Formats: sequence, structure tokens, C-alpha cells
Amino acid sequence: MQPAPAAEAPTTATQAPTTQAPTTQRGKAKENRRQALLSAAASLFAANGFNRVSLEDLGAAAGVSGPAVYRHFPGKQAVLADLLVTVSQELLDGGRQVVERTADPHAALRQLVEFQVDFALGKPDVIRVQDRDFTNLSEQDQLAVRTLQRSYVEVWVDILAKVHPETDAAELRMRAHATFGLINSTPHSVRSHGRRMAAGVARPLLERMALAALMVDDSPAP
Repeated sequence: MQPAPAAEAPTTATQAPTTQAPTTQRGKAKENRRQALLSAAASLFAANGFNRVSLEDLGAAAGVSGPAVYRHFPGKQAVLADLLVTVSQELLDGGRQVVERTADPHAALRQLVEFQVDFALGKPDVIRVQDRDFTNLSEQDQLAVRTLQRSYVEVWVDILAKVHPETDAAELRMRAHATFGLINSTPHSVRSHGRRMAAGVARPLLERMALAALMVDDSPAP
């Protein structure tokens, strides 16, 4: 997911929910319905746009009535917020886990690329939703997404600084953003005249291109 435009952030940003996994059958069923609603929202928002999708549409796609959606979310904007804030938190957590378990910075960089490609190929609808409907979030939720995604960028910058120790942080940040743009173009680039490129073909190509961009020599051309 391409990080949202940067903005100055107060220290009280909303974070993604950190609820424990439900343990009762009723709790599990409720969580399954919530996840079904989020999955339906990603598909419908990506296909039609946030403003053209109603709560009744979401409920029907998830197999519940429109009013039943209110048992899980206070409104449609809350569905969008949960979708984008939660995914941003998942990206940050996943990136940090890659770095924590991988001591070699070159290996960590490769695994970060693989992690981002997995996300782009697995959740192209979420990428589209952020690209088009980010401004439909409340200001507080926009701030939460920006804060999480800036932190995710810095995970990459910290690793890049170990790979390119002589390179300025601003340039490393630019490399990271450019790599996200390359990888997250997947929802558009894997389609050609209505036909979808197989993930098995797209994945190694995206990984090679991303690593080439991240590892390119930063010395000035002669």
C-alpha cells in the first residue's frame, strides 16, 4: 500500500484496534462476520468507490442484513477506517517482525520486499481503496493511517541505511517510497487488456525490479 501523504501528527493518534482473539463460539462467529464485512468492503469499495456503496450493499455481500452491519460498525466510514487502519498496522507489525528475525541487512531487505509483494498480490483491492478513498476517512483516522505508514517507511529506511551507510536518509526514504510505488502498481500492472498476469509470473519480476531499485549504485554518474 502506497503510504498516505505525510502530515504533521500530534502525539495522540488513533491506533489500530488490539483486541484479543475471541474464545467463545459466539465471539468467534461475530468476529467471522466482521471479517466478512471487511472483505466485502474491500471488494465493493475497490470496484465501485466508497460513495457508491451502501451499508445494505455491504450486508448483502457478507450475507447479513443492512441493519445487522451496525452490530459490528457504527457506520460506513467506520468500516473504511477499520479496513485501512488495521491493514496499516499489519504492515508495520509484519515489517518489524522481518527485521527482528533477520540479522543480515541484505537478507532483511530481500524479505521486506517479499513481504510487500505478498501484500500487494494478496490485497490489491485494499491498495485501490486507499488510493481512491483515503480522503473519505475522518481526519483522526487519516492521521492514524499516516502515522502507522510513516513508521513502516522508517523500518525500510533503517535497513537501507545499513545497506547504504554513506547515503543520506532523505534519499533512502525516496528509494523506499519509489519501491512501494513499483510494487503497489500491481492492481494495475498485472492486468493487460482484461487479462490477469499470474502471480507466479508477477511475483519474481516485481521482487527483482524492487531489489534493483533499492540496491542501485548511489554514486554519481561519470
